Amino acid sequence: MEKVILVDEKDNEIGTEEKIKAHQNGGKLHRAFSIFIFNSQGQMLIHRRAAIKYHSPGLWTNACCSHPRPGESLKEAVHRRLKEEMGFDCELEESFSFIYKADVGNGLTEWEFDHVFTGRFDGEPEPNPEEVDDWKWMNIDELKKDIEQNPEKYTPWFRIAFERVVNHLKL
Repeated sequence: MEKVILVDEKDNEIGTEEKIKAHQNGGKLHRAFSIFIFNSQGQMLIHRRAAIKYHSPGLWTNACCSHPRPGESLKEAVHRRLKEEMGFDCELEESFSFIYKADVGNGLTEWEFDHVFTGRFDGEPEPNPEEVDDWKWMNIDELKKDIEQNPEKYTPWFRIAFERVVNHLKL
């Protein structure tokens, strides 16, 4: 049974909870991370979540999102999950963090203290088909326009974090 780390609004650990239970009944605030990957042409790597995912299936999102395990550092977790989901690893830097709460359907709520990491990669991802149905590199301006015109195609956390990443990196 996979567990997540429950935190307060300052990201202090206050316990653990089964992952699915942390997303039910309005959700419990828990630690998470989102990874944004760019190539040398300045394009962002996005992927479509696998149709078998328990929430937000088929939606486009950033390169990788997940939760550190109890006892696992954020640094260990981001590299572990990037390899597990997208089949590669690269240098990552924490850019900022934020808290958001969003209904993700099926009676589930994401309420996360989200640590945002950025990195550069120019190779070919080899995504895990249990996590990813499709992927592509997108020009930032085209992606921004598509998010504005078709927000329903993207995960709630991606829509929130995307603009902050663009502003933070001055893209």
